[in-house]
Amino acid sequence: MHVLVVGAGVIGVTTAFELRSRGFEVTVVERQRGVAREASYGNAGVLSTAYAGPWAQPGMPSKVLRYLLSGASPVIFRPSFDPAQWRWLARWLGECRLARFRLNKQRMQRLAEYSRTVLHELRSRHSIDYEQAQGWLQLFRTDADVERARPSLELLGQSGTAHRLLDAGQCRVLEPALVDGTPLAGGLHLPDEETGNCAYFTRRIMDLAAADGVAFRFDAAVTDLAFDGNRFVQARTAAGTIAADALVIATGADSGRLLRRAGVRLPLYPVKGYSLTARITRLEFAPLVSVMDEAFKVAVTRMGNRLRIAGTAELGSRRLTVRDAALGTLLKVARDWFPGAADYGQAQPWVGARPMLPHSRPVLGVTPVANVYLNVGHGSTGWAMACGSARLLADIVAGREPQIDLEGLTLERYARRGKA
Repeated sequence: MHVLVVGAGVIGVTTAFELRSRGFEVTVVERQRGVAREASYGNAGVLSTAYAGPWAQPGMPSKVLRYLLSGASPVIFRPSFDPAQWRWLARWLGECRLARFRLNKQRMQRLAEYSRTVLHELRSRHSIDYEQAQGWLQLFRTDADVERARPSLELLGQSGTAHRLLDAGQCRVLEPALVDGTPLAGGLHLPDEETGNCAYFTRRIMDLAAADGVAFRFDAAVTDLAFDGNRFVQARTAAGTIAADALVIATGADSGRLLRRAGVRLPLYPVKGYSLTARITRLEFAPLVSVMDEAFKVAVTRMGNRLRIAGTAELGSRRLTVRDAALGTLLKVARDWFPGAADYGQAQPWVGARPMLPHSRPVLGVTPVANVYLNVGHGSTGWAMACGSARLLADIVAGREPQIDLEGLTLERYARRGKA
């Protein structure tokens, strides 16, 4: 059985790897020149199960409004005449209720915890190095930031996740590189959480998959899908037509057109994220523990001899234009906490589109078309959920029982039969 996977980010590549391990013939098509060229390339590298949670949470709407009035804001909102933007926002507001937040976070954590187990298995079996680091410190600048984190802290306690709420002094003992002049009310230490270089990992998995027979076709954007009744038969690409027995859509933020051809309507919307990668110049001033500034939603992650500063959510523009205002927020956070650590003036900027659903949960599994499957909508937590999502999807295609409960992670109410 030949399976065609559309998309060669971390989701698509890990899916191809898992499908091949079950004996399928697999082809991956990708519009870019290689793997991990878009959302998987310059992300924060967070592999946290505890931090895997929805962007929609209690208090976030009012917080976003305050951000919009701030000079250095983690949120950029550009209103447009696009109806999809306003429909997405309306659904997102509905997901900000406490009960919805708790349910969404529990579902995401279930997947992230399973994904971490799969990742560790792969890392051990194949001796994969992806600049991984242990430990995560969430920094709270004000007491109000601490209070807004209470719902998440309650869920951490219920799930048994190792965590410790620290005061400012304890934060600086844990991470001595934190500068003294920046206001600090405390922090949340998650000792078992991890970070790593997503692009490095994706390339390594591609190498393993290719060595095992997976075919990769780059510069091959899918222009259309062809069906025979209720079955997919072939994909038309910029490099020619590819026939297959099954199709997996793992294309990220621009999946909408292909999904509609399969009779599926998903409120996917591109929420842009930014990062800067700067060379470390003073090791003693650079962090050893990855940190997240909760006030600005910016992560500072050490990757080898570089710092990755990532964050900002931009809603309203589909063009991947680098905006100085977004980069300014990233630089502010890096210099607030680690002013002498890196050559920030020569930092390399990046922008990518996160494939976001209003509830932030991905959608996995079957569709109204008999041989079309989904692995989409991971938002800003795709790296943390990739390995688990891939294995679950491969199990579904192979007709095996998934190893975790998929409740809340399938097409559910979004499924809609349509003319293919």
